[in-house]
Amino acid sequence: MAARPRRGAAAGPSRPPRGRAGRLVLLLLLPPLLLAAGGAEVRSLRGSWRLRNGNGSVALRGEVPGCVHTALRRGGRIQDPYYRFNDVMYRWISLDNWTYSRTFKTPFDVRKWQKVNLVFEGVDTVAQILINNITVGRTDNMFSRYSFDITSIIKEVNFVEVRFLSAISYAAEQSRCHTTYSIPPACPPPVQKGECHANFIRKEQCSFSWDWGPSFPTQGIWKDVRIEAYNHYHLIYFTLTPFFVKSAQQWSLEIESIFDVVSSKPVSGLVTVSIPKLQTQQTYSVKLQPGEGSIVLLVNINENATVETWWPNGHGKQTGYNMTTVFIMEAGYKIEKFSKAYFRTVELVQEPISGSPGLSFYFRINGRPIFIKGSNWIPADSFQDRVTYDILRLLLKSAADANMNALRVWGGGVYEQDEFYDICDELGIMIWQDFMFACALYPTDQNYLESIRAEVTHQIRRLKSHPSIILWSGNNENEAAIASNWFSIPYADREVYVRDYVMLYVKNIREIVLAEDKSRPFIASSPTNGLESVKEGWLSQNPYDTHYGDTHFYDYSNDCWDWTLYPKTRFASEYGFQSWPSFSTLEKVSSAEDWSYTSNFSLHRQHHENGNDEMIQQIERHFKLPQSTNPIKKFKDMIYLTQVMQAQCVKTETEFYRFSQSEIIKGEGHTMGALYWQLNDIWQAPSWASLEYGGKWKLLHYFAQNFFAPLLPVAYEDGGALYIYGVSDLHTDRQLTLGVTVHTWSSLEPVCSLVKDDVTVKAQSAVSIYKEPISDLLRRCRNCTRKSCVVTFYLVGEGGLRSPTNHHFLSSLKDAVGLEKTQLSASVSQQDSIYIFDLQTTAIAPFVSLDVGSIKGRFNENGFLMTKKRKLVVFYPWEPTTVEELEKSLSLTSLMDVV
Repeated sequence: MAARPRRGAAAGPSRPPRGRAGRLVLLLLLPPLLLAAGGAEVRSLRGSWRLRNGNGSVALRGEVPGCVHTALRRGGRIQDPYYRFNDVMYRWISLDNWTYSRTFKTPFDVRKWQKVNLVFEGVDTVAQILINNITVGRTDNMFSRYSFDITSIIKEVNFVEVRFLSAISYAAEQSRCHTTYSIPPACPPPVQKGECHANFIRKEQCSFSWDWGPSFPTQGIWKDVRIEAYNHYHLIYFTLTPFFVKSAQQWSLEIESIFDVVSSKPVSGLVTVSIPKLQTQQTYSVKLQPGEGSIVLLVNINENATVETWWPNGHGKQTGYNMTTVFIMEAGYKIEKFSKAYFRTVELVQEPISGSPGLSFYFRINGRPIFIKGSNWIPADSFQDRVTYDILRLLLKSAADANMNALRVWGGGVYEQDEFYDICDELGIMIWQDFMFACALYPTDQNYLESIRAEVTHQIRRLKSHPSIILWSGNNENEAAIASNWFSIPYADREVYVRDYVMLYVKNIREIVLAEDKSRPFIASSPTNGLESVKEGWLSQNPYDTHYGDTHFYDYSNDCWDWTLYPKTRFASEYGFQSWPSFSTLEKVSSAEDWSYTSNFSLHRQHHENGNDEMIQQIERHFKLPQSTNPIKKFKDMIYLTQVMQAQCVKTETEFYRFSQSEIIKGEGHTMGALYWQLNDIWQAPSWASLEYGGKWKLLHYFAQNFFAPLLPVAYEDGGALYIYGVSDLHTDRQLTLGVTVHTWSSLEPVCSLVKDDVTVKAQSAVSIYKEPISDLLRRCRNCTRKSCVVTFYLVGEGGLRSPTNHHFLSSLKDAVGLEKTQLSASVSQQDSIYIFDLQTTAIAPFVSLDVGSIKGRFNENGFLMTKKRKLVVFYPWEPTTVEELEKSLSLTSLMDVV
């Protein structure tokens, strides 16, 4: 691998229940007379708290959920942390120790309750918790839920304090105390301008910096905090897991309810589960034991009911069933739980393949093999309280709209908030869920392991009811880090780190996953050789072996248009190329002196070593670099070319993975997944993302909409011949027509076209449908040359079925002969809630880009090769706009506009 990348998604503030489909909402139905007999009282402490720094010199209001940075911003004490160089200027915030405090009145008579808890859904990260000046507990894990017993401390009026310790100081101290041997890496590369020892604190790893993000190690109460008072028992977790019993051809649902039982003797009662649409209702006699009591119920679904399964995006509906569970226990009150039950099975298939060494690696959903199409998810903001439901929905809907059916929630971020998974359930986006460990080795002392066990148990219980989650994965790139010796560990010391690795991911995390969730697969790392890694003691010699498991692949030094460079892997879970975000996105966090590719700002914003140069080197292979004497035009032209290049590179690689799904060549192939790096951005900077910070689609995302299309023709050259493959995710074989058109660069009139009827494209496969020697093609088309002509092609079928039109360049565009500067123009009109751009060109225009600046929305296509005089493009606004605003903001760019 040319440059060792690290990388590879996420949790946020919980919100009050919205009653949205897929959300588990707890309703305590308490008849007034029974309240004192044992119902529960819940009082949220979200809202306005007081916030002060270590020496009291800074004091202000702080919202909960929230963090110190957003409180300082809201209070006018700092600028936008993302503005220019503020990530470094505001380092002092993370180095200080901050305290949140507030007084609150107890809204109930304390004497009536056997137990009162102070519950934190998320504390970021190291804190001492005090009520009425008495320490009730401490926190050291951002990803855990904390519950502190305050029964004997709570009064009518109370003072609560959360005293934070700087995450940077804490991590450094933990590292200093670990004297027996070092746990690398100590610090990130200098180009990242980050903080050290992120692996010594259970906190969002990328908040200490990453190669696409800033360093903002936050402090704050980042999720809900509340008082819970109850007698007898209280429901803490409620999970649903579907199972399909093949022998009986019947679905069942395992319901697990975990209670805190404060009664000194067992509590008996009845539980009734009803799913009206599936004509299923069952009542069970249950008994809760004192302590942490759990009830596990197996509900058999009525055999006569037709169960509709949950399917990934593009493969069927995302059906869920309303379900009510009522607990009536002897204490005399009832808990009524409304939830959504989904039915789907998932298998990770690792089996021998005929004609190939190694094993397959693919997912079967409801018995059907699914080609995984998507990307990798990172945190949507450095400050999780800014990640709203609407932001999540916009980003995830953009993934679904680009024909994605999966995202990998990467292990250097956070376990995402509940609403993230609710939306994925609804949109049919499968989730490969990493546990939060990335690109580092980790300590395994007793305290650390205990904290991780609590974290993992909590997260599985919180998330396992979501059908969207199809895999638990132990970490990001840590098997590879040891196998490839990223951290230059002397061979004699290696065994210590191997032992730690197995202790953490196998003996702890894997054991918890197996105990808590038997419904979905687990792998220890990504990339991994899967079962082969297991056979080699959980650490394979080469986790990048293309005959097993998944691979991560990055190469910035060779020609990304050359498909033969890419690994013919079983599953590509990370790969990608950088680009810059749009000028309108950068403009918000920069000033005029920053608007050049070589400015201090541009260098500061690039956190990947030599990243800006690598982009130029890739561009130079195929395009001419901008030479404009107008510095802002030159900068905008560079941004445009980085986006064109990124889109074309990732297109080439993804199409290679898609057309490799049905073949074995020299023992390699049967590729069944393509998850490019990365979907979204954490701030406004150059990165691998296809969606800019704020959600704007880069050209890559428009290309993804095509290269992930359910039906797609893909061209490549091999041995002097042009091949076209028909790639299909459709569930039935189709008889289609292939159209191939050749243009000279100098004319909108095609020089030749070929129509091939009765082309059979098999269901869920990639098959060769066309082959012609390039020399024959050029001769047939009026003596075209590689430099003077371009090939486009598409598939059409009955009932309006049509693939995107794809293109194949016969040479680099910098060598193209006959390309002319075109006059591009557009008129805009409104139709109901959408806008139509009527686009006209005077010549063939490669990579036509429409940009409406900071007006939020997306086009139905963009970055296309325009080979006809006229084209209609649709704009879908995400907020109200007008024809006048769109016309004023519109800029049209094609390759020949770069000068």
